[in-house]
Amino acid sequence: MKKTPYDIIKSRYITEKATLLSSLKEATSNACIKKFDKPKYVFLVNPKANKREISWALEKIYEEKKIKVLSVNTVTVLPKKKRVRGHMGKTNRLKKAIVTLEPGDNLDDL
Repeated sequence: MKKTPYDIIKSRYITEKATLLSSLKEATSNACIKKFDKPKYVFLVNPKANKREISWALEKIYEEKKIKVLSVNTVTVLPKKKRVRGHMGKTNRLKKAIVTLEPGDNLDDL
């Protein structure tokens, strides 16, 4: 069975830290921060997907924008134990992909 790009990429992960990471490309407040010319975005992905599949899927999904993925870093977030109504349970396991695009590429104006 062949995977579609939407089987690999679940959603864009938008948190305060992820938004800060994607906005570093426009920051000019510090000389060190000016070096961040490559935009980075965070996505939730299928836990079984590898970096090559993630790169391929993003380029297929955003084909009309003609983006080029330079690198993909993945982070697996293990489940945490939670108490729900007196019973112990676990949160879901997640896999996040931090994707670096070429300078000048942008996903924000969708």
